[in-house]
Amino acid sequence: MVIFESERLIIRRFCKEDWKDLHEYLSMEAVVKYEPYGTYTEEECKKEAVNRSENEAFWAVCLKEDNKLIGNLYFNRREPKAFMTWEMGFVFHPLYYGKGYATEACRVIMKYGFEEEGAHRIMARCNPENSASWKLMERLSMRREGYFKKTAFFKTTPEGNPIWHDAYEYSILEEEFLD
Repeated sequence: MVIFESERLIIRRFCKEDWKDLHEYLSMEAVVKYEPYGTYTEEECKKEAVNRSENEAFWAVCLKEDNKLIGNLYFNRREPKAFMTWEMGFVFHPLYYGKGYATEACRVIMKYGFEEEGAHRIMARCNPENSASWKLMERLSMRREGYFKKTAFFKTTPEGNPIWHDAYEYSILEEEFLD
């Protein structure tokens, strides 16, 4: 099993026992506001922890001191594979915002992507209203490459009409990455 350690964090695969910590933050509307899913119940988190334990794209971010799950990373190779592009995403518990944990965890997974997986490019997207996400990407030295107007929708109105959202796309190339 691949496990990464940084100064304060352990980044590892999910396990089914992570459901309680996962529920702590995925049950908050403010946390999932910009995600393609709504809040999770305890039962849904039990299933989601199992799903994530079987999906190599998801990484649990835990405090080194007590193994407390404080967030998760998404890191997955995009098609076509020959382009060597990986997509990154992140969701963290609000109690741990502003402490540099997301930056630390993302740097670890980016280093893994470039050095171990042979990534040429790592990209990420976020809603322009989600300033915490795009500011994190800029702290990671990622460059804003695009602004996509009404590119997708995850939610609908009570009448079933799509609620379209815009997206920023950021990326960094292997030769630009400074560990």
